[in-house]
Amino acid sequence: MVTKDVERLFVGTNILIFATNSLSPWHLAATKALQEARQLGVELILSQQILREYLAAATRINILAEGPPFAEILENICIFRNDYTIVEDNSFVLDHLIELLEKTPTSGKQVHDANIVATMQTHGLRHLCTHNVADFQRFSQFIEIVPLVSVT
Repeated sequence: MVTKDVERLFVGTNILIFATNSLSPWHLAATKALQEARQLGVELILSQQILREYLAAATRINILAEGPPFAEILENICIFRNDYTIVEDNSFVLDHLIELLEKTPTSGKQVHDANIVATMQTHGLRHLCTHNVADFQRFSQFIEIVPLVSVT
């Protein structure tokens, strides 16, 4: 998944969901991808938005009895905060978001994806690990998508 030329990797919410939910069909792929990145010395990066999205998605899965217990979800947040670099979502991110929206037609829920890209731009990040490749294709001129699984 991660190549040796990647030094800093922004990790998408779905990767965290898969890595922490052993019932996910993508669990092994996500845990392996994160372990390989760490072994290569890649700095793994999240934002406050990713942590909020994780809480929303993980607790939704939890309600359906398909995910980890609530206490484990909260513990995962503590682990993420300790093990990952957390970048801030500040006024510069909003400035980048506005510029990005002017350049790339985006609306509705896609604005959340655009905010991830704006966060990456603000913090000088180029690589995004995600399983939702199609959601970020519109931004491929600004970021490099590192898919969880290769499309063959």
